[in-house]
Amino acid sequence: MPERGFHAVASSSFRVTRISGLPLMGHIAFGVIDRGTNVIQVRPSTLCPHACIYCSVDAGPASRWRQTEYIVDADDLVRWVAMVASVKGPGVEALLDGVGEPLTHPRILYIISRLRGIPEVRSVALETHGGFLSKRLAEKLDEAGLQRVNLSLDTLDPGKARLLAGVPWYDVGRIVKVVEWMVENTGIDVVLTPVIVPGYNDSEEDIASLVELARSLGLGSKVGWPTGVLPQKYEAHKYGRKPRGVKPWSWGRFYKWLREMEARLGYRLHASMSELGMEPRPRVAKPYRAGDRVPLRVVGPGWLRGELLAVDARGLRAVTLIGGEHVRVGQRVVARIIRDKDNIYLARV
Repeated sequence: MPERGFHAVASSSFRVTRISGLPLMGHIAFGVIDRGTNVIQVRPSTLCPHACIYCSVDAGPASRWRQTEYIVDADDLVRWVAMVASVKGPGVEALLDGVGEPLTHPRILYIISRLRGIPEVRSVALETHGGFLSKRLAEKLDEAGLQRVNLSLDTLDPGKARLLAGVPWYDVGRIVKVVEWMVENTGIDVVLTPVIVPGYNDSEEDIASLVELARSLGLGSKVGWPTGVLPQKYEAHKYGRKPRGVKPWSWGRFYKWLREMEARLGYRLHASMSELGMEPRPRVAKPYRAGDRVPLRVVGPGWLRGELLAVDARGLRAVTLIGGEHVRVGQRVVARIIRDKDNIYLARV
């Protein structure tokens, strides 16, 4: 019998599991992440239909490192967000993001509507690459109470967009039509957040077309942001995908490019934390620190190969366990915490 809270569904290449009754803080891939601001990251699903060639978390059908995908119980997720929000105080933003596509969660509309009902939550936003967007879904997202979409639209060039998304069905023209309809017919605002991959979509033509779209639709204005386009820097991560021949820019080079594009296009491509409504807030207390030896129960295979998913004996945090090649699911071990940043825990047997 599977452990309580860890229910597997067969897949041709990886296991899909429904997380219920487990702590929803402590893991990078699912649940709730507190980084010390009024923005709470809410991660309902790790699944993704895209296979972006630059994906920093190796998501989607082209994944080489993942062994497990997670879908979080909706009610559990809302309860954990409410707990974290109570520590933060009024004016919280719940940002649905993740190491996958949040729209893959089958109860995403329910989650959004419940998040809006949390007293401290001022706004609910969602990050997406856009492949699932439609006018009907946009209408339902609006009815549920979503206020902003951070859309990772990397270019308006159809061929480049398909190449960067890594799937042949990705249709940027269709997505743009949905965005136009959404902005004109719902209360949802859209902000474009392209990932700039050197040599692929860093030309003036690429960014100018995104700026033109943002200007024509007034993107960012509904939420009072100073811009509707916020380019993101491509980063090469250990377990992420790395486009052949691409060397990531330094931050200095990236900011230089931003300034050059802003000067040429007469449009802001950056904003401060305060302009985006972010501010420092109290953090949820850490029950453990790096160096602590903690009793854990292994509840299932981990997110990436070589990992196990564990829960501490007090049921306070989920923990990624490494070095447990001979540890079995259901076994109890004592492990040393080697990472505790942002209440995200990595432990070694």
